Amino acid sequence: MTTAPLTSATPNAPLRGRRSPLASVALHVTLVVASVIAVFPVLWVLLTSLKPAAYATSTDFIKDTTLANYTNLLNDTPFLTWFANSLLVAGLTTVVGVFVAATTGYAVSRFRFPGKRGLMWTLLITQMFPVAVLIVPIYNIMSSMGLLNQPVGLVITYLTIAVPFCAWMMKGFFDTIPREIDESGQVDGLTPFGTFWRLILPLAKPGIAVTAFYSFVTAWGEVAYASAFMVGDENLTLAGGLQKFVNQYGAQWGPMAAASVLIAIPAALVFLFAQRHLVTGVSAGAVKG
Repeated sequence: MTTAPLTSATPNAPLRGRRSPLASVALHVTLVVASVIAVFPVLWVLLTSLKPAAYATSTDFIKDTTLANYTNLLNDTPFLTWFANSLLVAGLTTVVGVFVAATTGYAVSRFRFPGKRGLMWTLLITQMFPVAVLIVPIYNIMSSMGLLNQPVGLVITYLTIAVPFCAWMMKGFFDTIPREIDESGQVDGLTPFGTFWRLILPLAKPGIAVTAFYSFVTAWGEVAYASAFMVGDENLTLAGGLQKFVNQYGAQWGPMAAASVLIAIPAALVFLFAQRHLVTGVSAGAVKG
Protein backbone atom coordinates (compact mmCIF):
# COMPACT_ATOMS: atom_id res chain seq x y z
CA MET A 1 0.00 0.00 0.00
CA THR A 2 1.48 3.32 -1.02
CA THR A 3 0.80 6.70 0.56
CA ALA A 4 1.05 10.13 -0.95
CA PRO A 5 4.07 12.13 0.18
CA LEU A 6 3.37 14.76 2.80
CA THR A 7 3.93 18.34 1.77
CA SER A 8 5.01 21.03 4.22
CA ALA A 9 2.37 23.50 3.10
CA THR A 10 -0.30 23.92 0.51
CA PRO A 11 0.95 26.18 -2.31
CA ASN A 12 -2.09 28.42 -2.14
CA ALA A 13 -2.20 28.65 1.67
CA PRO A 14 -1.40 32.15 3.04
CA LEU A 15 1.81 32.50 5.02
CA ARG A 16 1.35 32.90 8.76
CA GLY A 17 1.91 36.48 9.94
CA ARG A 18 1.84 37.96 6.46
CA ARG A 19 -0.30 41.10 6.15
CA SER A 20 -2.76 41.57 3.36
CA PRO A 21 -2.19 44.51 0.96
CA LEU A 22 -5.12 46.40 2.51
CA ALA A 23 -3.75 45.97 6.05
CA SER A 24 -0.29 47.06 4.92
CA VAL A 25 -1.70 50.21 3.30
CA ALA A 26 -3.75 51.00 6.42
CA LEU A 27 -0.68 50.55 8.62
CA HIS A 28 1.48 52.85 6.51
CA VAL A 29 -1.25 55.50 6.32
CA THR A 30 -1.58 55.38 10.11
CA LEU A 31 2.18 55.78 10.56
CA VAL A 32 2.30 58.71 8.14
CA VAL A 33 -0.59 60.47 9.90
CA ALA A 34 1.00 59.90 13.31
CA SER A 35 4.33 61.24 12.03
CA VAL A 36 2.66 64.36 10.63
CA ILE A 37 0.87 64.98 13.94
CA ALA A 38 4.15 64.61 15.84
CA VAL A 39 6.22 66.80 13.52
CA PHE A 40 3.64 69.52 12.79
CA PRO A 41 4.02 71.51 16.07
CA VAL A 42 7.82 71.57 15.72
CA LEU A 43 7.57 72.60 12.07
CA TRP A 44 5.03 75.31 12.93
CA VAL A 45 7.33 76.81 15.60
CA LEU A 46 10.27 76.73 13.21
CA LEU A 47 8.31 78.47 10.44
CA THR A 48 6.89 81.02 12.87
CA SER A 49 10.42 81.92 13.93
CA LEU A 50 11.18 82.78 10.29
CA LYS A 51 8.14 85.03 9.76
CA PRO A 52 8.04 88.81 10.20
CA ALA A 53 6.22 90.02 13.32
CA ALA A 54 3.21 91.13 11.25
CA TYR A 55 2.63 87.58 9.98
CA ALA A 56 3.58 85.64 13.14
CA THR A 57 0.04 84.40 13.73
CA SER A 58 -0.93 83.96 10.08
CA THR A 59 -1.61 80.53 8.62
CA ASP A 60 0.77 81.05 5.72
CA PHE A 61 3.58 78.55 6.11
CA ILE A 62 6.20 80.56 4.23
CA LYS A 63 5.77 84.28 3.69
CA ASP A 64 8.54 86.87 3.59
CA THR A 65 11.07 84.61 5.30
CA THR A 66 13.46 86.54 7.54
CA LEU A 67 16.00 86.01 10.32
CA ALA A 68 14.99 89.21 12.10
CA ASN A 69 13.50 87.31 15.02
CA TYR A 70 16.81 85.60 15.69
CA THR A 71 18.88 88.77 15.36
CA ASN A 72 16.51 90.71 17.62
CA LEU A 73 16.52 87.89 20.14
CA LEU A 74 20.31 87.72 20.33
CA ASN A 75 21.00 91.45 20.14
CA ASP A 76 18.09 93.13 21.93
CA THR A 77 17.29 90.70 24.77
CA PRO A 78 19.33 89.01 27.54
CA PHE A 79 18.76 85.65 25.81
CA LEU A 80 22.45 84.71 25.83
CA THR A 81 22.61 85.40 29.58
CA TRP A 82 19.56 83.21 30.15
CA PHE A 83 21.07 80.54 27.93
CA ALA A 84 24.36 80.59 29.85
CA ASN A 85 22.52 80.40 33.20
CA SER A 86 20.46 77.42 32.01
CA LEU A 87 23.55 75.70 30.63
CA LEU A 88 25.36 76.16 33.94
CA VAL A 89 22.44 74.88 36.02
CA ALA A 90 21.70 71.94 33.70
CA GLY A 91 25.38 70.98 33.45
CA LEU A 92 25.90 70.98 37.22
CA THR A 93 22.64 69.09 37.75
CA THR A 94 23.70 66.46 35.22
CA VAL A 95 27.21 65.93 36.62
CA VAL A 96 26.20 65.90 40.30
CA GLY A 97 23.00 63.96 39.61
CA VAL A 98 24.81 61.20 37.71
CA PHE A 99 27.46 60.85 40.43
CA VAL A 100 24.99 60.80 43.35
CA ALA A 101 22.51 58.50 41.60
CA ALA A 102 25.23 56.07 40.49
CA THR A 103 26.91 55.84 43.89
CA THR A 104 23.55 55.55 45.67
CA GLY A 105 22.30 52.89 43.28
CA TYR A 106 25.54 50.91 43.59
CA ALA A 107 25.54 51.09 47.39
CA VAL A 108 21.92 49.91 47.63
CA SER A 109 22.53 47.17 45.05
CA ARG A 110 25.68 45.72 46.59
CA PHE A 111 25.75 46.44 50.33
CA ARG A 112 23.57 45.72 53.33
CA PHE A 113 23.29 48.51 55.90
CA PRO A 114 20.76 49.74 58.47
CA GLY A 115 18.01 51.80 56.91
CA LYS A 116 18.53 50.44 53.40
CA ARG A 117 14.86 49.62 52.85
CA GLY A 118 13.79 52.91 54.42
CA LEU A 119 16.14 54.80 52.09
CA MET A 120 14.67 53.18 49.01
CA TRP A 121 11.13 53.83 50.21
CA THR A 122 12.05 57.46 50.87
CA LEU A 123 13.42 57.84 47.35
CA LEU A 124 10.23 56.34 45.97
CA ILE A 125 7.83 58.38 48.10
CA THR A 126 9.47 61.67 47.18
CA GLN A 127 8.33 61.11 43.60
CA MET A 128 4.68 61.13 44.69
CA PHE A 129 4.52 64.82 45.62
CA PRO A 130 3.59 67.32 42.88
CA VAL A 131 5.72 70.40 42.31
CA ALA A 132 2.93 72.73 43.47
CA VAL A 133 3.04 71.18 46.94
CA LEU A 134 6.82 71.41 47.26
CA ILE A 135 7.43 74.96 46.01
CA VAL A 136 6.59 76.70 49.30
CA PRO A 137 8.60 74.47 51.68
CA ILE A 138 11.60 74.35 49.34
CA TYR A 139 11.36 78.13 48.90
CA ASN A 140 11.47 78.60 52.69
CA ILE A 141 14.44 76.26 53.01
CA MET A 142 16.36 78.00 50.25
CA SER A 143 15.52 81.40 51.74
CA SER A 144 16.81 80.40 55.18
CA MET A 145 20.04 79.14 53.59
CA GLY A 146 20.52 82.23 51.44
CA LEU A 147 20.28 80.24 48.21
CA LEU A 148 17.42 82.09 46.56
CA ASN A 149 18.34 83.70 43.25
CA GLN A 150 21.48 81.55 43.18
CA PRO A 151 22.29 78.86 40.57
CA VAL A 152 23.43 76.51 43.35
CA GLY A 153 19.99 76.67 44.98
CA LEU A 154 18.33 75.79 41.69
CA VAL A 155 20.75 72.90 41.15
CA ILE A 156 19.96 71.49 44.60
CA THR A 157 16.25 71.80 43.87
CA TYR A 158 16.56 69.94 40.58
CA LEU A 159 18.61 67.21 42.24
CA THR A 160 15.65 66.51 44.52
CA ILE A 161 13.72 65.67 41.35
CA ALA A 162 16.34 63.79 39.35
CA VAL A 163 18.29 61.81 41.95
CA PRO A 164 15.46 59.67 43.48
CA PHE A 165 14.24 58.37 40.12
CA CYS A 166 17.75 57.93 38.72
CA ALA A 167 18.98 56.14 41.87
CA TRP A 168 16.16 53.61 41.58
CA MET A 169 16.96 53.07 37.91
CA MET A 170 20.71 52.73 38.52
CA LYS A 171 20.05 50.27 41.33
CA GLY A 172 18.08 48.08 38.96
CA PHE A 173 20.84 48.36 36.36
CA PHE A 174 23.60 47.43 38.83
CA ASP A 175 21.55 44.40 39.88
CA THR A 176 22.05 43.01 36.36
CA ILE A 177 25.87 43.23 36.60
CA PRO A 178 27.33 39.97 38.03
CA ARG A 179 28.72 40.24 41.55
CA GLU A 180 31.69 38.15 40.46
CA ILE A 181 33.13 41.33 38.96
CA ASP A 182 33.12 42.94 42.41
CA GLU A 183 34.78 39.85 43.88
CA SER A 184 37.50 39.93 41.23
CA GLY A 185 38.17 43.55 42.12
CA GLN A 186 38.52 42.65 45.79
CA VAL A 187 40.94 39.87 44.90
CA ASP A 188 43.04 42.43 43.00
CA GLY A 189 43.15 44.63 46.09
CA LEU A 190 40.70 47.31 45.00
CA THR A 191 38.64 49.19 47.55
CA PRO A 192 34.84 49.16 47.17
CA PHE A 193 34.99 52.60 45.56
CA GLY A 194 37.89 51.50 43.36
CA THR A 195 35.87 48.49 42.21
CA PHE A 196 32.91 50.74 41.48
CA TRP A 197 34.99 53.32 39.62
CA ARG A 198 37.27 51.05 37.60
CA LEU A 199 35.19 47.93 36.96
CA ILE A 200 31.48 48.56 37.45
CA LEU A 201 31.08 52.09 36.11
CA PRO A 202 32.48 51.31 32.62
CA LEU A 203 29.91 48.51 32.34
CA ALA A 204 27.12 50.87 33.36
CA LYS A 205 27.40 53.27 30.42
CA PRO A 206 23.82 52.68 29.19
CA GLY A 207 22.39 53.41 32.64
CA ILE A 208 24.63 56.45 33.03
CA ALA A 209 23.49 57.76 29.64
CA VAL A 210 19.83 57.51 30.66
CA THR A 211 20.57 59.15 34.02
CA ALA A 212 22.49 61.98 32.37
CA PHE A 213 19.76 62.56 29.78
CA TYR A 214 16.99 62.60 32.39
CA SER A 215 18.93 64.93 34.70
CA PHE A 216 19.75 67.34 31.87
CA VAL A 217 16.20 67.47 30.51
CA THR A 218 14.81 67.92 34.03
CA ALA A 219 16.98 70.98 34.65
CA TRP A 220 16.78 72.33 31.10
CA GLY A 221 13.01 72.37 30.71
CA GLU A 222 11.73 72.91 34.26
CA VAL A 223 9.61 76.06 34.69
CA ALA A 224 7.92 76.20 38.11
CA TYR A 225 10.99 76.25 40.36
CA ALA A 226 12.97 78.46 37.98
CA SER A 227 10.18 81.04 37.92
CA ALA A 228 9.69 81.02 41.69
CA PHE A 229 13.32 81.04 42.84
CA MET A 230 15.04 83.30 40.28
CA VAL A 231 14.37 87.00 39.63
CA GLY A 232 16.22 89.65 37.65
CA ASP A 233 17.22 89.40 34.01
CA GLU A 234 20.82 88.58 34.89
CA ASN A 235 19.77 85.60 37.03
CA LEU A 236 16.91 84.12 35.02
CA THR A 237 17.18 80.83 33.20
CA LEU A 238 15.51 80.18 29.86
CA ALA A 239 12.31 78.98 31.54
CA GLY A 240 11.85 82.30 33.29
CA GLY A 241 13.20 84.39 30.44
CA LEU A 242 10.66 83.12 27.92
CA GLN A 243 7.87 84.48 30.08
CA LYS A 244 9.14 87.99 29.33
CA PHE A 245 7.80 87.63 25.78
CA VAL A 246 4.20 87.16 26.98
CA ASN A 247 2.48 89.65 29.25
CA GLN A 248 -0.93 91.21 29.82
CA TYR A 249 -0.42 93.65 26.98
CA GLY A 250 0.47 91.18 24.24
CA ALA A 251 2.84 88.50 23.06
CA GLN A 252 5.96 88.55 20.93
CA TRP A 253 5.43 85.27 19.09
CA GLY A 254 8.31 85.68 16.67
CA PRO A 255 11.13 86.04 19.26
CA MET A 256 9.51 83.39 21.43
CA ALA A 257 9.43 80.93 18.52
CA ALA A 258 13.07 81.74 17.71
CA ALA A 259 14.02 81.20 21.34
CA SER A 260 12.15 77.89 21.38
CA VAL A 261 14.12 76.67 18.37
CA LEU A 262 17.45 77.63 19.93
CA ILE A 263 16.47 76.08 23.27
CA ALA A 264 15.70 72.76 21.59
CA ILE A 265 19.19 72.45 20.10
CA PRO A 266 21.12 71.51 23.29
CA ALA A 267 18.44 68.99 24.31
CA ALA A 268 18.57 67.45 20.82
CA LEU A 269 22.37 67.21 20.97
CA VAL A 270 22.26 65.48 24.36
CA PHE A 271 19.63 63.08 23.03
CA LEU A 272 21.72 62.27 19.95
CA PHE A 273 24.73 61.63 22.17
CA ALA A 274 22.81 59.30 24.49
CA GLN A 275 20.28 57.70 22.14
CA ARG A 276 22.24 54.52 21.44
CA HIS A 277 22.28 53.79 25.17
CA LEU A 278 18.74 54.88 26.04
CA VAL A 279 16.83 51.69 25.14
CA THR A 280 19.47 49.43 26.71
CA GLY A 281 19.66 51.52 29.87
CA VAL A 282 15.91 51.80 30.41
CA SER A 283 15.25 48.10 29.77
CA ALA A 284 18.16 46.97 31.94
CA GLY A 285 17.15 49.28 34.77
CA ALA A 286 13.62 47.85 34.71
CA VAL A 287 14.69 44.20 35.12
CA LYS A 288 15.02 44.34 38.86
CA GLY A 289 13.66 46.89 41.29
